[in-house]
Amino acid sequence: MIKWTLITLFLASVCYTHFRGKIRYRWLRQSTDHSTFMAPINAFMTLFSSQPDKPYHDVDSYPELKKLAENWHIIRDEAIALQGEGAIKASANMDDAGFNSFFRRGWTRFYLKWYGESHPSAVQRCPRTVALLDSIPSVKAAMFTQLPPGSDLGKHRDPYAGSLRYHLGLVTPNDDRCFIDVDGIRYSWRDGEAVIFDETYIHWAANESDKNRIILFCDLERQMKWGWAQAINHWFSSTVMAATAAPNDMGDRTGGVNKAFKYIYSVRAAFKRLKARNRPLYYGIKWSFLIALVAGIVLI
Repeated sequence: MIKWTLITLFLASVCYTHFRGKIRYRWLRQSTDHSTFMAPINAFMTLFSSQPDKPYHDVDSYPELKKLAENWHIIRDEAIALQGEGAIKASANMDDAGFNSFFRRGWTRFYLKWYGESHPSAVQRCPRTVALLDSIPSVKAAMFTQLPPGSDLGKHRDPYAGSLRYHLGLVTPNDDRCFIDVDGIRYSWRDGEAVIFDETYIHWAANESDKNRIILFCDLERQMKWGWAQAINHWFSSTVMAATAAPNDMGDRTGGVNKAFKYIYSVRAAFKRLKARNRPLYYGIKWSFLIALVAGIVLI
């Protein structure tokens, strides 16, 4: 009885995830997307949130962030200095599982903090930005991100609904051709302007202009209805999400997930090579594994 209750709850959370929003994956992609495996925790986060469930949120819902927009010139100057040094870059190693696929599309980053203390490299090189961020407890993660001309990030959901995403324009084309689309609604970045959105809705971004785009990118702790729900969210972010920390350089911490990522990626790369050589065999192995996994769960 307990097993079937858990299976029912899991399937219900997957359906909730799939039908939430106007833009949806095909069921075939949804079945293997990380949002399916994260569906129970994410359904909890959104259903017990004290904030409305919608793609974009009012920037004033986090009034403490006003100091970031008021000091955007200071933040911008430190970002420009990093860019000049080539420090806003892709990972040189297989140690950034969360954003590895974005690097191939031209997107690059410099971490300021990631669900824990600020990166030592950021404290040294961006002291004023780090000081501002550290004064705002709701900011759980932050980085500078760059999207050069001609780059695009395909449709995706981010894995964790315990946060909302904040973007502050620093060096942008100030052009509608450079945009993010969240659940079918577009927003174009502007210098000194901020936006908050729910990154667990399907979204994508593109820079179709001829100028670079640099923003301050932050994860904000989602506000929950009750203290016990907030405690669960806080615990999950400080343990599970902290394990996905990636370094800027050797002096920064690498979380357990990213320490293992290079080994996981080697297996994934082997399957990609198999897919290129023999697609029927690749899909046969993939679906055999998934069917066996589901059968194993049902028969336990």
